[in-house]
Amino acid sequence: MLALLLAVLTQLSDTELVARFKGGDEHAFSHIVRRYQDRVFGMCLRWLGERAMAEEVAQDVFVALYRSLARFRGESSLSTWIYRVAVNHCKNKRLYSRRRRRDRHEPLEGKPRDDGPARELPAGGRGTAEGVERSEAQVLVHQALEAISEEHRQVIVLRDIQDLDYHEIAKILDLPRGTVKSRLHRARTELARVLRNRIGKEDVKL
Repeated sequence: MLALLLAVLTQLSDTELVARFKGGDEHAFSHIVRRYQDRVFGMCLRWLGERAMAEEVAQDVFVALYRSLARFRGESSLSTWIYRVAVNHCKNKRLYSRRRRRDRHEPLEGKPRDDGPARELPAGGRGTAEGVERSEAQVLVHQALEAISEEHRQVIVLRDIQDLDYHEIAKILDLPRGTVKSRLHRARTELARVLRNRIGKEDVKL
């Protein structure tokens, strides 16, 4: 019976899942989590740069969603609402970490800090040159994202990594669509400048 219920939930839209949750169906919320957990974690990882921290924030996001979903009025899509919550949690976590001096990342120049944790990044493959190259590229991008401004990092993550459209990003960040476009252009320019300090200019294609 449970398997049949889960199969039914898989076919439901976000709106229908929210309605079922508001009606007391706890399985509906579990399915919302399964539908969005990878995307939320991926965004948190790229925003925060540390796997343990990203896992913690992603969990906090869904706890916050569970507590507030009954008040969701559907004025935006569920995905937009979830991303907005995730953005706020990531921003707050970074502020908290800086205040507590816990935001230890590998510097862009020089040797990694001896007291800093090893950066954990999802590898693109195992035991192949292609996988190694992809992993090195991910490290470079993560380091560059750490070096740019907060507002530039958030628009790069939402557009170029999460692949959200301008309309949804504008809703998430509560900005005019034109502002999102201009900010993204400046963010890409800043990111390219940082990357050029690490690799040859001919390798930067943004």
